[in-house]
Amino acid sequence: MFDIYVCFYTGVLLVILGSIATAIGPGVKDPIVRTLNTEIPSVGISLILLTYNHTIALLTFIAATVIIMMILLRAIVRMEELGAEL
Repeated sequence: MFDIYVCFYTGVLLVILGSIATAIGPGVKDPIVRTLNTEIPSVGISLILLTYNHTIALLTFIAATVIIMMILLRAIVRMEELGAEL
């Protein structure tokens, strides 16, 4: 019973801190740090959903990771085409 609360509150903390890091993230020059800033909230959401159902948590993590990676890779390629420094 205690493990459920630890997972839930850790997930909430990761979502809050990850959202703040993602909001600050566009000022960061390193694309790897930007990617990590967006991955933190997805791990937090997965931990929150892990308290309810393991399958939902796994599917959410996979879907969020794939969507975030596609968006970030497209943005990085687009910025390089425009000649901007990353």
